Amino acid sequence: MLVTDRDRVVAELAPPHAGRSEVPSDALLADAVRKGWLTPPLAPDTSAPPRAPIMSLAELLDGLRGDRDAR
Repeated sequence: MLVTDRDRVVAELAPPHAGRSEVPSDALLADAVRKGWLTPPLAPDTSAPPRAPIMSLAELLDGLRGDRDAR
């Protein structure tokens, strides 16, 4: 189906081609990669990012004991 504006074709409606994701965000990301707007990582890191400790375990346990004793 052709979409026209003042007798000029401005778009074409067609069923999605095979392999296109049913989720719009996935399809938009795939289109952005295809067009060169985004570059996916070469080797995605699947491990959790390193975390810096906020406090030591002893400090955490002392705080929990203090909360429990305050009740």
